[in-house]
Amino acid sequence: MPSGGQRAKIRLDDTPGQGCGEGIAKSAGRSVDARLSQPTSCVRLSNVPSIVDLPDTLISQGRYWVNSSEAAQFAGVPTAHVYPGLQRLRRRGAIFSPTRGLYVVVPPEYRSWRVLPGELFIDAMMRALGRDYYVSLLTAAAMHGAAHQAPQVFQVMVDRHVADRDIERVKLRFYANEYLDRMAVQERQVDTGRIRLATRETTVVDLVVHPDVAGGLSNVATVIAQIGDLDVPALARLASVRSRSVARRLGWLLDTFRADLDLEPLRAVAHTEDGYPTRLVRALPARGPIDTDWNLQINASVEPDL
Repeated sequence: MPSGGQRAKIRLDDTPGQGCGEGIAKSAGRSVDARLSQPTSCVRLSNVPSIVDLPDTLISQGRYWVNSSEAAQFAGVPTAHVYPGLQRLRRRGAIFSPTRGLYVVVPPEYRSWRVLPGELFIDAMMRALGRDYYVSLLTAAAMHGAAHQAPQVFQVMVDRHVADRDIERVKLRFYANEYLDRMAVQERQVDTGRIRLATRETTVVDLVVHPDVAGGLSNVATVIAQIGDLDVPALARLASVRSRSVARRLGWLLDTFRADLDLEPLRAVAHTEDGYPTRLVRALPARGPIDTDWNLQINASVEPDL
């Protein structure tokens, strides 16, 4: 305990992955610049707290994650010596590690989970991995208010491959998207900061592209019917990034289940006068009636849960 009854504190930089000492230690009311020239040679200070105080101290400052070097600086020990203490905190359910070198604090209200909901740590995890991302598919649909029940997995689009992982009850599923930088994304405020979230229009296009991981086309139609206002020119631009087949499937679904929309901008990018009919469900045989408005072969029934 610092002299004068003051508890030592640390304010850590918001960006994961920085070296030891890249936070600012506050001790006995005096700021100490902790930007050390040799991060791995931290010297233990007698008035800094123990590693066991790390979760409560970070939470008190509105922080929820730290890397191993910052944890070592907090405890005043070399980085190589901090891991046993971090492992003890993990066993207690006070922290968890979604990726190597990143440790996320579990506040008391989530201690029984031993993990935070995905939206509360996905941004820190992706920055630690150095990957571009946005939350999409059924997870984004639920965040936009279009879901009968909470999705069973947390779905994320990424710029290149990231391995799926299950962390206690949180199941992270990643989908590489070569068009990621051309999709419309918004920032959404969450309790731990901000995340990148697909817009309603990007969510709908992604669902049409990936119905196999969205409960099938009937579930996609349910989301389309419930997701609220949609900007059709924005939908047309996003569909054109993909293909005319995506534009045709999307156009038919909107035409069938969203009578409130003027779909002419989307029809223009669907090029319905060109080529052979597109199959509604790509994986099924080419049989069934042709919808000439969208040049689409209806080879499956679609029954939303409304």
